[in-house]
Amino acid sequence: MIVGVMTALLSALAPATTASGSTASATTDPLRPYAQQAPRWQRCDAEHPATYTCATLKVPLDYGDPGGRTTQIAVSRLKASSVEGRRGVLLLNPGGPGGPGLDLPVSVEVDLPAEVKGRYDLIGFDPRGVGRSSPVGCGLTAEEQDLERPYAPGTFAKDVEWARTVAAKCRAAEGDRLRHLTTRNTARDMDLIRAVLGEEKISYLGFSYGTYLGAVYAQMFPRRTDRFVLDSAVDPARYGRGMFQDMAQRAGPAFTRWTEWSALRHATYGLGRTPAEVRATFWELVARADRAPVDHGGTRFTGDTIRARRAEFSRVRQAAAWVAELKRAAEGEGPDPSGGPDPSGGPERLPSPLPPTSARDVPPDNEAASAWAVLCADTPASWPRDPERYRRDAVRDRARHPLSGDFESNIKPCAFWEPGSEPRTTVAGEVPALILQNEWDPATPLAGGRAMHRALRGSRMVTVAGGEGHIVNGTNSCADESAALYLTTGRLPAKDLTC
Repeated sequence: MIVGVMTALLSALAPATTASGSTASATTDPLRPYAQQAPRWQRCDAEHPATYTCATLKVPLDYGDPGGRTTQIAVSRLKASSVEGRRGVLLLNPGGPGGPGLDLPVSVEVDLPAEVKGRYDLIGFDPRGVGRSSPVGCGLTAEEQDLERPYAPGTFAKDVEWARTVAAKCRAAEGDRLRHLTTRNTARDMDLIRAVLGEEKISYLGFSYGTYLGAVYAQMFPRRTDRFVLDSAVDPARYGRGMFQDMAQRAGPAFTRWTEWSALRHATYGLGRTPAEVRATFWELVARADRAPVDHGGTRFTGDTIRARRAEFSRVRQAAAWVAELKRAAEGEGPDPSGGPDPSGGPERLPSPLPPTSARDVPPDNEAASAWAVLCADTPASWPRDPERYRRDAVRDRARHPLSGDFESNIKPCAFWEPGSEPRTTVAGEVPALILQNEWDPATPLAGGRAMHRALRGSRMVTVAGGEGHIVNGTNSCADESAALYLTTGRLPAKDLTC
């Protein structure tokens, strides 16, 4: 059980690795007042168990100046179901950056077995600047929040102006606060959550970008790192602009696999008897939609908006049904009278947690604003300042990766963003983490998971052969069992596994 905060901190923090990443005595630690907060836990809402409670913590905005400005972090807790078998706390992060995680302990999107819930208090939190944690807002319009911008010579000047405007609006609205919305500071916030809860170590389950956050925490606080599960991992060396370009590179093999799968099922989908025919059908459809948009399901698809759905091709059945329906619509036919597989759904996204109870207080552009704030502040060196560099890269990458290369290499607001308060973290070391990865993940490609595995030399990797889509949790019993075994016993697989 959690003991009293004051008693636990006297033993846990004297001496201890502090949330600044250094060792200090309890009497000289400038973060001690933050670590000694007594959170006012209150029931989060009436719809979930009374054991699901929420509180707000105060943390330094700038850890280099802990006596200066502060910011708030919203934290939730679902207590372990077993008092005798309780091991500690399991922090959860949904990814992003910009994803709120306060409701993850009770979200149906996170599939954890009873034995894990019995041993851990599940801890959700909205990272700084996100959701209910002093949320940032830039006053961005819906159009300004739209990331999907294919390159075209006639629209590139507008894309540059869009990127410049987003950066300028955020700077005007949030000022110097943006410099401190970084992954390293979120990791420090996590360590203060640990201290306030009276825990010597934390365990962790992070998805997508959350794998990078977890790796950074383990790098900064190795003595505080217990059992870490990283689901759908980011290549830590490519975090930044490289992440986008890696997605474009991986879209090609996924598209090729889809053409092969669809050709074997021509009788069902009518897209072509060979992969070459399927490929030709798709690109003819794109060209046709560029000439005259295709109305399907109330949405008008241009060639670019068809290409923008590139993540669909990681799920071959769903993609074949969708392209077949678009083809029928372009030819003036109605929907498949047999109903066919469901062609609906948009680009792959990380499963979203339930909306926070005070979502009405969160700026409508918070997800976009906080995502740019963290990504741009973390990785200024990966973003060229010259717009012409983006033009050249977009032209080059459209030729290399025709499905989406120009989308990923086109200019982004980070080109005009102010750097964060400190350099990014180099991820490397003996970290005994468990990495879960789908073979056909469109957002965090398999190569990125392997790169994270190499960087964390003490880790083990579970690859889901043929696994489709973004996020493994709850989709494969073999991978889920490996994660549950590690979280409950601390035993990593003896070697890397393929499920």
